[in-house]
Amino acid sequence: MMSANNEATSSERVVSPLKLAHFVLRTSKYEEMIAWYQNVLGATPAFKNEILTFLSYDDEHHRVALIHIPDLREQEDGHAGFHHAAFTYATLRDLMDTYARLRDMGIMPIFPINHGPTTSIYYADPDGNQIELQVDNYARIEDATAFFYSETFAENPIGVEFDPEVLLEKLNAGENEETLKIRPDIGKRGLEAVKLR
Repeated sequence: MMSANNEATSSERVVSPLKLAHFVLRTSKYEEMIAWYQNVLGATPAFKNEILTFLSYDDEHHRVALIHIPDLREQEDGHAGFHHAAFTYATLRDLMDTYARLRDMGIMPIFPINHGPTTSIYYADPDGNQIELQVDNYARIEDATAFFYSETFAENPIGVEFDPEVLLEKLNAGENEETLKIRPDIGKRGLEAVKLR
């Protein structure tokens, strides 16, 4: 119901959240999952016991929570539910240094792709949940949003896969980050063209 001066009442006003605070995962691979998120995100436990662990990598008290529930079934492909969570790095150098660090620990990506607005590297945790590590390809949110409304994005809303080793080699050779983040144009592409695990 609108008031006399056409303002929404408090029960009608839509208030968006300030931020995404955390996500919580159930697991039977409790210690393995704790170690994986510590390694991948550089997180430390803010709280840990035999049932529950809160992990954080910044000033938030927890960004990831893990609940230990014995004897859960393994995930299967093709079921509805959680697909992935994404974490943004400040620079392409930070993202690729993280890729190299994880590679050297034996943690390999499952899907590196330049979406256009982001350059992204997807990983699977020990339970098969997907985690996207990304860097924004545009300095301004307005430019990233404009890309979503472009013909290029309409033709290919998925992106273009890349070889992280080749990208890291180019970055280490001194190629410009902004140039390396530009998504190549490969023409029309839909969901059927990629394996969205």
